[in-house]
Amino acid sequence: MSQRLLDLPAPAKLNLFLHVTGRRADGYHLLQSVFVLIDWCDTLHLERRSDGRLQRHDLGQALPADDLVLRAARLLQQASGCTDGADLHIDKVLPAQAGMGGGSSDAATTLLGLNRLWGLNWSRQRLAALGLQLGADVPFFVHGRNAWVEGIGEQIRPIDLPPAQFEVVKPHAGVETAQIFRSPDLNRSTKPAILSVFAADPYGFGHNDLQPVAQALCPEIQAALSWLESQGLQARMTGSGSAVFAHCPEGTPPLQAPNHWTHRRCSILEVHPLWEWASSDD
Repeated sequence: MSQRLLDLPAPAKLNLFLHVTGRRADGYHLLQSVFVLIDWCDTLHLERRSDGRLQRHDLGQALPADDLVLRAARLLQQASGCTDGADLHIDKVLPAQAGMGGGSSDAATTLLGLNRLWGLNWSRQRLAALGLQLGADVPFFVHGRNAWVEGIGEQIRPIDLPPAQFEVVKPHAGVETAQIFRSPDLNRSTKPAILSVFAADPYGFGHNDLQPVAQALCPEIQAALSWLESQGLQARMTGSGSAVFAHCPEGTPPLQAPNHWTHRRCSILEVHPLWEWASSDD
């Protein structure tokens, strides 16, 4: 059994579009979206412990005391009955409150990594079902394919997309997802789309229904969108923000965003870097 696993990537995601198509009786919103993996990643290093303890070590920005990495490790340890523990080292570079799924991706990489470190041999489907207890986005990262996503995030259909690059900009300010979904101004009645219509223009299709409310709550989002559009690009927000992005056609020159924003030119990933680390029983 391996004693340690180094340099495990936890990639971010973008929502190419995000439509709110309704609301269930229990209050959960019904969504349609396409999630894509990009090559902007946190990095985890895992070392096996024989004493059963789980200890997180922050190599970059400090995380909350009981973050999704520790919660994922504890959940898998309890569900599997594993008596091993782990030192969980994380180099956190993805911005928080961005709508890029950083925490969920960290949790998914923890599940995939510990599955191998502890020799559990759980399937991807089993890990994803466990990950759903941590958050709606975790199963997407566990499944590890760009996907058409529906329902409350639990309906995941893998899709293939052409290569692409995006300019991603994260303003300093953030916005709370719950505040957006509570807003009476949120459009909850976008007509459901079909995959073939999206596929005809995957990087121009649709919109983000959360964006108008988020812009009203966080003016920096509008400033970032306007800056991208001033560069001749079509911009929109990802997830619940505050990160925004624009598809960069081939030949788009490097851009230099204002210094108070985090930004990066990212490429789409065909599959998660750890996609082969769990078997499929789909």
